[in-house]
Amino acid sequence: MAGRALILVENLSVPFDRRVWQESTALRDAGWDVHVICPQGTKRDTESEAEIDGVKIHRYPLRPAAGGPVGYLKEYATALWHTWRLARRIGHVDVVHACNPPDLFFLLARRFKRRGARFVFDQHDLVPELYLSRFGRGEDVLYRFVCWLERRTYRAADVVIATNESYRDAALARGGKRPDEVFVVRSAPAGGRFTPVAPDPSAKQGKPYLLCYLGVMGPQDGVDYALRALAKLRDTRTDWHATFVGAGDTFDAMCAMADDLGLADLVDFTGRIPDEDLLRYLSTADVCLAPDPLNPLNDVSTMNKIMEYMAMSRPIVSFDLREARVSAGDAAVYATPNDESEFAKLIAYLMDDPELRRQMGEIGRARVAGELSWDHSRIALLAAYEAAVAGGERSVGARHRHAAARVAGPGAVTPTAQPDHRPVDDQDSEIAAGVDHAHPPLGHQRSEGSEAEPALGSGAAELGELSVATPHPHPPAEVGGDSASRPD
Repeated sequence: MAGRALILVENLSVPFDRRVWQESTALRDAGWDVHVICPQGTKRDTESEAEIDGVKIHRYPLRPAAGGPVGYLKEYATALWHTWRLARRIGHVDVVHACNPPDLFFLLARRFKRRGARFVFDQHDLVPELYLSRFGRGEDVLYRFVCWLERRTYRAADVVIATNESYRDAALARGGKRPDEVFVVRSAPAGGRFTPVAPDPSAKQGKPYLLCYLGVMGPQDGVDYALRALAKLRDTRTDWHATFVGAGDTFDAMCAMADDLGLADLVDFTGRIPDEDLLRYLSTADVCLAPDPLNPLNDVSTMNKIMEYMAMSRPIVSFDLREARVSAGDAAVYATPNDESEFAKLIAYLMDDPELRRQMGEIGRARVAGELSWDHSRIALLAAYEAAVAGGERSVGARHRHAAARVAGPGAVTPTAQPDHRPVDDQDSEIAAGVDHAHPPLGHQRSEGSEAEPALGSGAAELGELSVATPHPHPPAEVGGDSASRPD
C-alpha cells in the first residue's frame, strides 16, 4: 500500500505542528516516503530544506497576514505559489494530504489527481465557523465564499480526516461524503513529551496555588475571559499566582489587559518556552484553565490544551462546550458558557479540594493513555490512507474495464463496473449548511528533495486556478490555534 505522500500545511511550520508531525512519522513507520511542504518558522524550523527522522520537509518564506482581508489575500496567494513551486520539484506522488486552513489546497490536489494521485483532506478547522467566530461579520459575502471553498474541497477529496465526531458530522452533512470516506483521527499528545516532572515551588511566586494556561492567544481563544475571571477571583482571594504560557496575535493586548485589570502582581506571561520549562509549569499547576468561549467554532472543536492538561494529570476548569466535554469528561468542571463569575468560582472550588484535584488528574491521564491516545488515532490514519489508495485502485480498474469493453470484438462480453453514488451539491452558489448546534444545555459538573519531472506542469496557465484566495482568520504563526486542528 505504501508509496509517496505529500503533506501540505500553510498555517504552521513542521515539525512544530505537532499533529502533522505525528501523522508524518506514523506514515513513515508504515513505509510511506513522506514529503511535507510548509512555511518557515521565525525562530525555529527556519531552514528551507530539511530531512528529520526520514521525513523530507520543504519550507518557504511567508509573512503573516496584516491589514485585514487584503492581508490574508496576499498571504494565501503567496503560500499557494510557493506550495505549487515546491510541489513541482517533488514530482510524482501517490497521495496528496492537505491540511486546512485555508480550504484552498484542492486547487493543487485536483492537478495531482489528474496524474493518478489520491486526495486526503485533513480538516483541522471548520473554516466557516472559524470565520464567524473570529471576525464577527456574520454571514456576509466572504462567509459565503469560504463556505463555497469548503464545499469544493469536500467534493475533490477522496477521503476526509476529521479531528472529532462533530467535524465528521459536517463532512457527512454538508460535505456529502459517505460514512466510509470519513475517518476520525483525533489529536493527542505525543507519547513521552507530556510527562510530569518534579514540581517547582518557585513557579508559584510565594503563593499556595498556581493556575496555568497553555495555548495560543488569539481573538477566539478566550484569554480575555480568563483574565476577567481572575480579576473576579482576586476580589475574594489572592492566595494564587497565574502563568500564561504561549503566544499569538493578541499576546500584547492580553498583557496590557492584565495590567488594566490590576493583575500585574498575580499574573505573568511567558511567551513561547522550551518543553522543559513548560513541563515544569504544568507539573506544578494546581488548576489548569481552558477559557475558550462558546462560539460556532469552539463548541465543535477539540482543544489541544485540554488533551495536554490531561496528559499531565491536571484538573481543568472549562466553559461547557460540546467537544470540551467529550474530551475531558470528568477531568474538568464546567462553567456556564462565557460566564466569567462562575468560571472564577469553579477555580476556587478546585483550589479548596485537593482530593478532587487528584482524582480529576488521574481520570484525565487515564483517558489520554487509553481511549483518546495517539495509538488509536494512528490506526485510523492508516485506515484512511488504505481507503484512499483502495478507492484509487478501484477507479483505475474500472477505467481499464471500460476501455476493454470499447475495444472488445463482436460478441465479447465484458463486465462493467457500476459507479459509486453519493449526494453531491452542484449548486455552488448555495451556502453550506452549518453544523447543527441544537443540543440541550448540560450544566456544569463538579466531578471531566531532488529535482524530478514536474508534477504540475509549467507556465502561467498552470497557475490559472491558483489565483483564488480568501481572507482567513488563522495566520501562519509559529504557534497555531487551539482546536485539534489548531495545535498549541
